[in-house]
Amino acid sequence: MPRDPNEPVRLTRIYTRGGDKGETSLGDGSRVSKLDPRVAAMGDVDELNSLVGWAGGLDRIQNELFDLGADLSVPYDATDDRLRIDDAAIGRLEEEIDAANKALPELRSFILPGGDERASRLYVARAVCRRAERAVLAVPDANPRAAVYLNRLSDLLFVLARAENAQAGEDGPLWRPGRSDGSSGEGGAVPPAQGRDRRG
Repeated sequence: MPRDPNEPVRLTRIYTRGGDKGETSLGDGSRVSKLDPRVAAMGDVDELNSLVGWAGGLDRIQNELFDLGADLSVPYDATDDRLRIDDAAIGRLEEEIDAANKALPELRSFILPGGDERASRLYVARAVCRRAERAVLAVPDANPRAAVYLNRLSDLLFVLARAENAQAGEDGPLWRPGRSDGSSGEGGAVPPAQGRDRRG
């Protein structure tokens, strides 16, 4: 009986002891060290997916990150018919970036990450997304679209964090190089009694 495509795996046991010696299986069944760059990239994508889930409301993105993990689990071959991140997925991210950014004010400086709770979670996800992108670039035979997808996703997470703060009425603090209120010019904390406004 053919397996339902919506049920790609069936897990009857959670632990198998198969990785106890520091190796794991890839999507093609081959065994590699858990220190392999491919496994590191897959782990970063998995961490990213968890953070995106923590932010909430991005189910399609989470599903695509699982697709990306499946893509990374097998060396890229342009002629195969395996599940791969494609240009259409990247295009969807770009459309969402443009749509979300359209209503936001023009940026005149970098924004310090933070704000309301969901925005802060999105900023954390964005930072891990950048790490995942770098990890994918270290995999010599990865799908070249995988790193591009993560690059666009990090942009989307940034814009969504800004939009979340705007909706919550939070003003994201801007980076002002070397002119931080409450700190000395050398980066050390200034006691409250000695603090002064250095914007003038």
